[in-house]
Amino acid sequence: MTGYRGRAFGALIGVLLCVPLAPAAIAAPRAEICNRHCDGRDPQLATGDRIPVSADASGRTVELHVDDGDAMGWASISGAAEGDQVWLDRSFDGGKTWDSGGRLGETTVPAGQTGWRTLMFNADDWNARGVGALRACASPPDGAAACTGWARPDWNAGSRDTAAATALMMRYRQDIGLFDTGNWWTSANALTALIDNIRISGLRGYEYAVAHTYDLNVDAQGGNFTNEYLDDTGWWGLAWIAAYDLTGDGRYLETARADADHMAAHWTPECGGGVLWNQHKTYKNAITNELYLHLNAALHNRIPGDATYLQRARDEWAWFEASGMINDDGLVNDGITEGCANNGDTTWTYNQGVLLGGLVELHRATGEQALLDRARSLADASTGSEYLNPGGVLREPVEADDCFGDGASFKGPYARGLGVLNAALDDRPYTDYLARQASAAHANDRDSLDAYGPHWNGPFVAPGDGHGCQHSALDLLNAAAQG
Repeated sequence: MTGYRGRAFGALIGVLLCVPLAPAAIAAPRAEICNRHCDGRDPQLATGDRIPVSADASGRTVELHVDDGDAMGWASISGAAEGDQVWLDRSFDGGKTWDSGGRLGETTVPAGQTGWRTLMFNADDWNARGVGALRACASPPDGAAACTGWARPDWNAGSRDTAAATALMMRYRQDIGLFDTGNWWTSANALTALIDNIRISGLRGYEYAVAHTYDLNVDAQGGNFTNEYLDDTGWWGLAWIAAYDLTGDGRYLETARADADHMAAHWTPECGGGVLWNQHKTYKNAITNELYLHLNAALHNRIPGDATYLQRARDEWAWFEASGMINDDGLVNDGITEGCANNGDTTWTYNQGVLLGGLVELHRATGEQALLDRARSLADASTGSEYLNPGGVLREPVEADDCFGDGASFKGPYARGLGVLNAALDDRPYTDYLARQASAAHANDRDSLDAYGPHWNGPFVAPGDGHGCQHSALDLLNAAAQG
């Protein structure tokens, strides 16, 4: 069976014709993909026709058509002339590269036709866990080739949050079990956002990434997802708590315990306590200690009869609250000085959010209402801060115009923590805030493939190889979807 079965049929835009035409000129057969149907299906058999993207090609209009029911697509050209070529490209990494053979279904407009189309091709490769995208391209003989933006059918992408999760999975590397270029701690956050989406949406098509990530990386770095950076270890510990909650697999809980124990080994008496940021340095910062609070409280809530992790969480919160890192505006600065005072450094968004999740877990462990009250006062400070929310939409201090650095991942944990607190409060006080952020990002900060950039209120900047923007947007959409 070839990759190009049957014939190409002429088409006016939005109209499928049934009259047979002469065989079209096509490229040599390529390896075909078979999901519900195999590559090379006649568009007349499509269950639907949606056109998400189009482009101008030297005065011609090239459009991508998608059949959401069968998760396939085809390209069409209108206003065409004899000799114009039209084809599809297919990518399995969000449009960074596409099939080495290229030009799927390439066909040439014959004499007497002004509209033409390719056959249908699958967007995804379900058997190989390939999460794909398509674009339509055309090349007039006397003009430059042009392509539409990338888009896909709505399989596993039928809502704002699942579409963002699917776009994130286009960045998942099967070979290394991490995302994009393999950034360590941000991949932990991306996996956590994915797990949360599986739990919230009920779509389990990407659950394989949990075990795959674990199996390929459990022996990496210091083993059990530890390394010299104690905040990195905390992020992975929380990822495996989420994985345990989703799957019930005890190995994830044991790894989270190992991560918490590794962090506990670097609690030092200087400045009255607290965990080091790096085991070879003296700096104590907010994020590491917030993660330590959250992870230990979460472990207590999942280990019957525990006393050790609960005491660690209690000690951490007592130390953190007295450390001075929470400033007079109710915002958390980055850390403390060698003299044990607030260093006045940046109030990064993730420092405002991770603490909320930790206080919710500690409240769950102890039943102490004062913990929720304190979390609420902190959330009121951050959601009401004009500095953090110019124009009412969250913006990272010193927000970069790309998705490559660590900062691109900060807003995700903020939204995640705020969503956890919102769900724990009977009156859901932050539902409107989260909805506003999600609506702004969806309207102003994404492309046709539901890839998100760094600025939730725009302008959109293409994310490139960085996945921080994508998982942060998914964290936000997850939180908003929970209401």
